[in-house]
Amino acid sequence: MFLRRILTGGGGLAALRAARAVKETTGIVGLEVVPNAREVLVGLYERTLKEIKAVPEDEGYRKAVESFTGHRLQICQEEEDWKRIEDRIGCGQVEELIEEAEDELKLIAKMIEWDPWGVPDDYECEVIEDDTPIPKHVPQHRPVALPEEFFKALDAVKSDPALQGDAPPQVKA
Repeated sequence: MFLRRILTGGGGLAALRAARAVKETTGIVGLEVVPNAREVLVGLYERTLKEIKAVPEDEGYRKAVESFTGHRLQICQEEEDWKRIEDRIGCGQVEELIEEAEDELKLIAKMIEWDPWGVPDDYECEVIEDDTPIPKHVPQHRPVALPEEFFKALDAVKSDPALQGDAPPQVKA
């Protein structure tokens, strides 16, 4: 009956939008669909902006959280459709955004508890030097030497008079 009304044009654009807005699954195991995801996100983002005020104003963490949370809140307030919210934010499904917002609230509480910005200016950190050799099985992540061909090509480019000056290089056809 519902589909017949849409297909015959009896339901109009509103019925078509209602049919499109139904999300059956997230496609992610263990992540259930949240039917009122927009309202949940708005509430979480407003709560985040309220709780981050306990962090000092000049801290980078607070500035970053206020910036991206404010942006996401604005999108959620402007859009009604969950799909448009996902597309505009571009960071996954609304259910994933809800989990991220909940995690951010937990992190804010931990950051306030840990108080990493409360280090006195005159605090001196103890530096411990250890000359113990690194075992052979532990990668040292040293950059690999560039091949000799690279330096030859670099010298050739530097000495080419066509590449000297402000003119952009010309492509030969």
